[in-house]
Amino acid sequence: MAKRIYVADDEKNICFLIQNFLEKEGFEVECFEDGESLLAACQKSMPDLCILDIMMPGIDGLTVCTRLRKMSSVPIIIVSAKDSPLDRITGITLGSDDYMVKPFLPLELVTRVKALFRRVDAFSGQEEAKDEYEFGDISLSPKRRAARLKGAEFSLTPLEFDFLCHMMAHSEHAASRDDLLKALWKVDSREVDTRAVDDMVKRLRKKLKEQGSCVRVETVWGYGFRLIDGGEE
Repeated sequence: MAKRIYVADDEKNICFLIQNFLEKEGFEVECFEDGESLLAACQKSMPDLCILDIMMPGIDGLTVCTRLRKMSSVPIIIVSAKDSPLDRITGITLGSDDYMVKPFLPLELVTRVKALFRRVDAFSGQEEAKDEYEFGDISLSPKRRAARLKGAEFSLTPLEFDFLCHMMAHSEHAASRDDLLKALWKVDSREVDTRAVDDMVKRLRKKLKEQGSCVRVETVWGYGFRLIDGGEE
């Protein structure tokens, strides 16, 4: 069955371009001129992925992203004309899985969409044999895509969940940025900026700190990241 993608962007030419390229790759695409229309459609039927422009009439894309995250863990890609570090971090912190800057090549968007779907599909099968991971005060159940922190339900985006699964499965080693791109995005650093990894880690660190977790994501300078159980210190 074809993956279904919702696109919210008030620029009709961009919507047409995105829809045209994605449909040529076999995806089902539905476009919306504003965030309210996309949210209403999601309440009726959740798609497999959402692409959101930030600047739209009515509620902006970041607000739509926040509301979607309260409803679902659907993968989200934000597109924006803004490319400051703060804008990128804000988008990722609010729960998007990727952030693209306009103008972008349609083929780059197609690549990132496919990478997100490959990552979700790969982890669904790859972790099937493993019932549960535990590290510090966090436990993950890959089969059910469920996470718990100190015994209570812990909300994670698909990317955050897969990142923690990967890190827990290899907790004895640090993971390089290139390894994470290949494992989670199914691409290498020639196709996707390694900032995508750093942005996601910043968002996850903030979430872990706010929830009082003893688990920390430590930077291994010049290489990547590793998990630390602060409760053992």
